[in-house]
Amino acid sequence: MKRLTALSLSLVVTFLPLAAARAHVTLERPEAAVGGGYKAIFRVPHGCSESPTVKVRVRIPEGVIGVKPMPKAGWQLEPVKAKYDKPYQMYHSTLTEGVREVTWTGKLLDENYDEFVLSTYLAEDLKPDTILYFPVVQECETGVHRWIEIPEAGKSEELREPAPRVKLLPRRP
Repeated sequence: MKRLTALSLSLVVTFLPLAAARAHVTLERPEAAVGGGYKAIFRVPHGCSESPTVKVRVRIPEGVIGVKPMPKAGWQLEPVKAKYDKPYQMYHSTLTEGVREVTWTGKLLDENYDEFVLSTYLAEDLKPDTILYFPVVQECETGVHRWIEIPEAGKSEELREPAPRVKLLPRRP
């Protein structure tokens, strides 16, 4: 019995961090090349302490342009447009403004999983071999998760509510 208890405890200690790591809002594709399209798929695996999610708000980082959010059946979509910090080239156009934040409002039960999708373009002047963060606020009927924490430069640390991130790769020829 003692060996079984020790084994059970060992399994919990081994897999609990993995379950916690999966409990965050994350991006499905963790890498993308600058100077091209990127389909940002935000995975929402749970609510707030068993409370249903009623709103998912994504802030678009500078250099992510040409954003087109995907509508979801049963959810209201609200993109917020604003000026970019500078003009950007996208294909054969110069863009000076675009979607800077997207909010989906609806209901996702805690026991369900869902994805929220943006079609984007990663500007050519973003730096390869860096990490780009998309802060997300997940509001629930009771409670909120602010997936907005970004590690300090050069530090590898465990964050309680980390922002979804994508590693930028060099432009593909």
